[in-house]
Amino acid sequence: MAAARQDRLNRLIRGVAALPEGERPWCAGVVVAAGRGQDVLVEAAFGWAVRYAAYDAATDRGVELPRERWVPMRAGRGAGPGGGTVVRDTVFDLASLTKLFTTIVAMRCAERGELDLDGRVAAYAPEFTAAAEHGITVRQLLTHTSGLLPELPLYEYDGHEQRLARLRAEPPTTAPGTARRYSDLNFLLLQRVVERAAGRPLDRLVRDDITRPLGMTSTRFRPPRAWLPRIAATEDQRRPWAKLDRGMLRGVVHDENAHALGGVAGHAGLFSTAADLTLLCRALLGGGPPVLRPESVDLMLTAPGLGFEVDQPWFMGELAGRGAAGHTGFTGTSLVIDRATCSFLVLLANTVHPRRRPADSAPRAAAATALARVLQ
Repeated sequence: MAAARQDRLNRLIRGVAALPEGERPWCAGVVVAAGRGQDVLVEAAFGWAVRYAAYDAATDRGVELPRERWVPMRAGRGAGPGGGTVVRDTVFDLASLTKLFTTIVAMRCAERGELDLDGRVAAYAPEFTAAAEHGITVRQLLTHTSGLLPELPLYEYDGHEQRLARLRAEPPTTAPGTARRYSDLNFLLLQRVVERAAGRPLDRLVRDDITRPLGMTSTRFRPPRAWLPRIAATEDQRRPWAKLDRGMLRGVVHDENAHALGGVAGHAGLFSTAADLTLLCRALLGGGPPVLRPESVDLMLTAPGLGFEVDQPWFMGELAGRGAAGHTGFTGTSLVIDRATCSFLVLLANTVHPRRRPADSAPRAAAATALARVLQ
């Protein structure tokens, strides 16, 4: 049985290793971490964190940097020159995996009695007049049942106040609580709610409530310049395929609205590593401490889920079906926690390097299916 399990693990590794290959690779590079309980089964990196200088629309190809300037993906920690351990694992723009952290912050606020999940947004942020008029609740933000549009072009407005004014006045297009529609706006409103409830900005809440207690030393908004050599590049962000003209991005948030809002946003903006996300997965699989109480974890991870997506085979593969929970991010990131098998899968890729493509989660699902079969 042990030999068969190792063979299946090897196939999982080979399958992930193949992702950056081919004429039109799914990603330039990828880091994968998978485990069961406190055991890490896989921690590996393949391909390139930085490969392209730009994207050439005329040839529909990336313009490669000189070979000596390619930066490899890295997983885990390495030996320092003096024999000590140095942190060197690749840092990724998590994109919408940020929503999971905003969710956990909201649950912590609820545990402290600062926030009522069934309370109205207006009770915490009354300046959001459209949400107040329509009675949108915190739970509706977390379950994407507020009726709000998926997104707004906040990046087109001049100045922070104009952007917030548009967000405050945006009404739902369907009656709150009647239908589910995934929306970044839900988490932009949730950001303001938790900041008001706790009296601290979101980046401090994430630090104080999640990353510091778990020792997630490579997770934060607006990473410092010293991290740049470890950060995976994202997109040559230019119109018409993108919404802004910013050039090749590395170390700054990819999402246009999060960028326009200063890099700290409830829906996007966090940077992290597979090793750090492994710490979060283990905490949630262990019931929540030191971050959350078990009952809060149950609320988040049990269908329909709060912030987390539950049993979604399109990216969870055969891990879906018994209560697996997780999320994906536009830049190529994904995370799945399966309490039925006490397992997790973190797959971080830079699928938008050198430019965004139509969404394809088949590789994510294939990796999750391979893990599910390892655990059989």
